[in-house]
Amino acid sequence: MRRLLTSLAFLGLFALPSFALAQDLALKRVMLSSGGMGYFEYEAAVDGDATLKLTVSLQQVDDVLKSLVVYDDKGGVGGLSLPGREPLAQAFKDLPFDQASLGSPAELLATLKGAQVTVGGSRAISGRIVSVQEETVALGNDKGTTTRTRVTLFTERGLQQFILEDAENLQFADAALRDKVGQALLAIQGNRAKDARTIELSARGAGKRTVRVAYIVEAPVWKASYRLTLGADPAAARSALQGWATIENLSGQDWKDVELTLVSGRPVAFRQALYNAYYVTRPEVPVEIAGRLVPGVDRGSVQATEPKASTMPMPAPAPYRAQQERSMAPAAAPPPPPPVAAAADQIEASDAATQVVFKFPRAVSVDNGRTLSIPIIDRQVPALRMALYQADTAARNPLAAIRLTNDGESGLPPGIITIYERDKGGSVAYVGDARLSGFPVGETRLLAYALDEKITIERDVAQTDRLATGTISQGVLKLSRIVRQTTLYRVRGPAKEPRQLVVVQRRLAGWTLAKPDAKGIDISEGNYRIPFTLPGGDQTQTLEVVQEQTQQQELRLVDGAADQIRVYAQAREFDAKTRDALAKVLQLQQSVAEAQRKGAQVDAERQAIVQEQARLRENLARVPANSDLQRRYLATLDKQESELEALAKRKVEADKGVESAREALRAYVAQLG
Repeated sequence: MRRLLTSLAFLGLFALPSFALAQDLALKRVMLSSGGMGYFEYEAAVDGDATLKLTVSLQQVDDVLKSLVVYDDKGGVGGLSLPGREPLAQAFKDLPFDQASLGSPAELLATLKGAQVTVGGSRAISGRIVSVQEETVALGNDKGTTTRTRVTLFTERGLQQFILEDAENLQFADAALRDKVGQALLAIQGNRAKDARTIELSARGAGKRTVRVAYIVEAPVWKASYRLTLGADPAAARSALQGWATIENLSGQDWKDVELTLVSGRPVAFRQALYNAYYVTRPEVPVEIAGRLVPGVDRGSVQATEPKASTMPMPAPAPYRAQQERSMAPAAAPPPPPPVAAAADQIEASDAATQVVFKFPRAVSVDNGRTLSIPIIDRQVPALRMALYQADTAARNPLAAIRLTNDGESGLPPGIITIYERDKGGSVAYVGDARLSGFPVGETRLLAYALDEKITIERDVAQTDRLATGTISQGVLKLSRIVRQTTLYRVRGPAKEPRQLVVVQRRLAGWTLAKPDAKGIDISEGNYRIPFTLPGGDQTQTLEVVQEQTQQQELRLVDGAADQIRVYAQAREFDAKTRDALAKVLQLQQSVAEAQRKGAQVDAERQAIVQEQARLRENLARVPANSDLQRRYLATLDKQESELEALAKRKVEADKGVESAREALRAYVAQLG
């Protein structure tokens, strides 16, 4: 059996199709973006036309097909090819056997019944396969049983059989069939790496040259982290900042002496499934047979008409500014910086239009699956210590914070900052962590890293509403009201230490800051940042923050409520002319109300009589005819009818009085303003 398997393997190798020699590309440059993309550049030295091989993972094929670019100053690119997404299934698509048939020689022979084969050995046979059957035979000396395969061939001498396991070699007579078996074995061998695809790239040109091939694929996001060491002197202008980059090589290949570049930015990146096969759905129509027509169905029409053409930042207050200027200006005799070990390599950092680029000065090697963390930033930066009060974060105490200024030549990527502090004895202590957002050149950041329990803050909020102005125009009283929100901060600082405090106050949309003066106040993400100096001592300091909003209201005087107009007529915020006009409007409104009262009185009297008449008519139906009581009821009804006639006349006069009073009010209001 082993001899047979060896023979089949040799047959498969002998029948493999031949390929032109392909040259592997060597990885030379890697550029990682904090946007989650990686640039990988390969090189190969070629002479004339060449076929370059590049193996990538299956999940990267779409990105490679989207972004692959070839750099060749003395030649051109002829295109690329690679196996399909399901190459093994395609390889067996047109073969007379499937992949399962190659599980054993017996399965292959059983699948290829009728094929002409030649069996070598002590008993040579040549013929076509008729059947392949397994049989169980007993072993001698009570050693159990074994299974063997009996093959029946149709030969010139009739049906002959042989045991497959005893055959020394077996050959398919058909050369084409041998080639197909060889191709199938090659496909299985090439598909062992199910999650990888080998791309073959055609480079055409003359002479010796270097060809570079690059592409963009998804890559782990590289991370920046920082270490800030504060000096023992709280007034020190600068502190040591060191930034490290952490990267992971999960590309599936080792990086050997590659040029590494890190990019901090947020590029727009897309993914498209270019490696999938897509088909356009077509409508199915019946086959036309002579003598049978299947015309389309006409469902009528309408006349077509042509559409007509259409005609259609500020300076800070003195104490705060002085401290800030001290942090920016070089000190006459600055204390020596803390002895933080400097980065061994000076990383070249530069600002691009939308990103910051860090280029390593020497080649880097990172094995696949390993993580690398190395310093990329090492500089002294302006750092001012202060307290930062954010009521939403801590209601009673502010946060200890650092005001950091980027006065370097390039921006800094976002990351976590671990903050250390050196005491006068030289010892270093960890004091907290802070988060740094993207940090362009020339900007400042407030980094909060701990709770400052030496400062206590109480906060009270109150809101008032008052009239400001009022004018009358076209019968409408236009009012201006000023709404004020006052936040009072009572601050008790350390007894022996001065502090620079920054109070974060929510900025109300559509409101203005009335107090304190906006000079020196910053705005960040919808909040005011108000500086406040604590000189030191147990005395409580106060800070009042006032925001105002002017609200406009309108009141139609003709139908305005009398109680409301009476209040405005007495408002001292209005001028005398406006108050007098409102008093006159109120007087005319009272006249209208008096006229309406008279009309309502007439209506009430009439309603009482109508109700009484209903009662009398009900009684009349129950009393005897021509009785004294009947005559009494009739006399009363006659009298009430006379009263109703008089009330009707009074009602007409009352309605005229109401309309006259309303007209007087309308006429007066109309001439105002």
